[in-house]
Amino acid sequence: MPKKRSGGGLTTTQQAAKFLGVAALSGAVLAGIALPAVGALGLAAKGTVEGFDEIPSNLKTPPLSQRITILDNEGGLIATDYSRDRTVIPLKDISPYMQDAIIAIEDSRFYEHGAVDLKGILRAMNRNVQAGGAAQGASTLTQQYVKNVFVEEAGDDPDKVAEATQQTLGRKVRELKYAIQVEEELGKKKILENYLNITFFGQQAYGVETASQRYFSKHAKDLKLEEAAMLAGLVQSPTRYDPVNDAEEATKRRNIVLQRMAAVGSISQDEAEKAIATPLNLDVSKPNSGCITADSGAGFFCDYVRKTVLTDPTFGKTHEERAKLWNLGGLTIRTTLSPRAQEAADEAATSKVYKDDKVAASVVQVEPGTGKILSMAQSRPYGLDQNKHQTMLNLGVSNKMGGSTYGFQVGSTFKPITAAAALEKGISPAESYTTDWKISLPLNSFRDCSGAPTGSDNWDLVNELESEKGTWDMTSALGKSINTYFAKLEQKTGLCETVEMAKKMGYERGDGKEIEENASITLGGEVSTPLSMASVYATFANRGTYCSPVAIESITDANGKKLGVPKTECSRAMSEKTADTISQMLKGVVEDGTGTLAGLSDRDNAGKTGTTNDRLDAWFVGYTPNLSTAVWVGDDVGEKTTKMFNITIGGQYYDKVCGGCLPGPIWKTAMTGALNASETPSFQPVQVPRGKEKEEEKDTGRDEGAGGGSDNDKPGADPIGGITLPPGFIGGNDGRGRGGNGP
Repeated sequence: MPKKRSGGGLTTTQQAAKFLGVAALSGAVLAGIALPAVGALGLAAKGTVEGFDEIPSNLKTPPLSQRITILDNEGGLIATDYSRDRTVIPLKDISPYMQDAIIAIEDSRFYEHGAVDLKGILRAMNRNVQAGGAAQGASTLTQQYVKNVFVEEAGDDPDKVAEATQQTLGRKVRELKYAIQVEEELGKKKILENYLNITFFGQQAYGVETASQRYFSKHAKDLKLEEAAMLAGLVQSPTRYDPVNDAEEATKRRNIVLQRMAAVGSISQDEAEKAIATPLNLDVSKPNSGCITADSGAGFFCDYVRKTVLTDPTFGKTHEERAKLWNLGGLTIRTTLSPRAQEAADEAATSKVYKDDKVAASVVQVEPGTGKILSMAQSRPYGLDQNKHQTMLNLGVSNKMGGSTYGFQVGSTFKPITAAAALEKGISPAESYTTDWKISLPLNSFRDCSGAPTGSDNWDLVNELESEKGTWDMTSALGKSINTYFAKLEQKTGLCETVEMAKKMGYERGDGKEIEENASITLGGEVSTPLSMASVYATFANRGTYCSPVAIESITDANGKKLGVPKTECSRAMSEKTADTISQMLKGVVEDGTGTLAGLSDRDNAGKTGTTNDRLDAWFVGYTPNLSTAVWVGDDVGEKTTKMFNITIGGQYYDKVCGGCLPGPIWKTAMTGALNASETPSFQPVQVPRGKEKEEEKDTGRDEGAGGGSDNDKPGADPIGGITLPPGFIGGNDGRGRGGNGP
């Protein structure tokens, strides 16, 4: 490779190039640009030798954009994503045929000249003069590489791309100056390697390794002569010679490359003729990019991972920095996704709610104690084709992370939070209240965290059924989801204490705003997301310690360097005794309360049902000691007009959807599939004090466990699978019109 003289001056080649660059830059032929020679002698690069010297010689070579690989927690592929589909490989992993082919067709004297090919320039000048126009250029591979560097650095910015590719004299002279530097610093082999890794080969393939995979489904090191020649022929015009869309043109161009290889002595004429007689024999692999390619419905989780990188300060202080990291790619992201849990969640969501139903389902699973998100599934597939009922809206997460605008009212699934706040304040589970089925409480008896009353009028609220009047303690009120009980419990506990407990447990609104301090929060009047609710209940499973949800375990860059990732942050939200007591009480919900259809028979499990006013939302959130799962079903359209009465979902008719009869069975399917039958940890046993319980009338109209029949309100009705629910096991509607609160 060219070397500097001992005195630090330019080599003969560089001096000649500099002379031509300044004194005879006719039509910018120095840089190989094919402009007409006539009248071009008046052009000059910067006008003087000093101007040429003023151009910076330090080529700022950007790292090459590559694909991102997203893996599950076992190392299995979830998806790949890229702005440039490229895999960078060393020259030793590129077929010698490919190296010879690209040199033969693009720069046959590559190893003989420096940054500029003077003979090539003179030849191009002569032919251009004879043609009276732009007939031939003389750019070397080095100059082409420099141009590609500028294009790569421009990224997807159309203005910068236009600037990097404009046919101007100034740009060509700048390329030449950088080409001289590149030749001096890298040498021929490295330039060839870089060129083959940066060049675009069409069909979204950047670099020879990806091109080889795209057109022949093989590694670049395994390319045959005729295959390498075809790829080399694409460089001049990837669109014109695209073999997928025009095999005839691609074949003609390939054969030109083969003849050129024979002409320069890279191969024999016999080899060329044999290769020319060979068909293209394409084995095309289609571009496979983005979360839409994820299996088992993991597209929503995949997108959550992408948004984590784009929004979390761990990956850069500004959005621009984080976007640059993602677009540069080359990352291998190992996530928390459990393939077993994801498959189970996807089956649960899609088998009970169809993609073309009026409503949708979302399932999110979190590991207690680690915050790891193990699955994220929903009934509508991930994608952009609305005709196929696809959606990009991730119903399980906040708006910032691709979810709905606000999230969804959570109904009675909030009640255990109120119970936890009460226990932490020293209120006994035996605390009992006697109420009618409807009551009225003064709003000035509820004070927010600033000490101000929440209103001056009364809060009128009701239980779901007129028969729900009597005396309940905390255990029975949770099991039957009694609204009047929890309104009075919140009144005694304190609204602020209830809100603060929710925050400590990770309860967040879907729109990212602060939780509103309204009395109706205890009945589920506030909005949240399935991910947030799964994390809240994981706090109970983890004996009172909340751990923030995380989706990424590790990231390595293209060089194998480990990057920092967001870590779960764990903090105590309540005492172990409080959490154990809640778990014991919530076991009753799945054993003989509103969640009997969700209960698991082979292990300790606990949970809570919830519905909202007009049955717009239905929930079941529950857990075992090692898994927390939240299931939501409802209207996923912004107007939320679908009331789940007299509706067919997943092929089954419901006169009214309830938390136990649809989200509950979805939860059971997801939990059963995700959990290992050999691992059955138990809740910490605790004695729960009981109060006096008395109901004035037995309930004959509870629906929580009824799934289909229109006569399921009758005593002894058997609407589902031979199960007869004892009357009086379900509870709650909120009254007040905010976040209704069915069981």
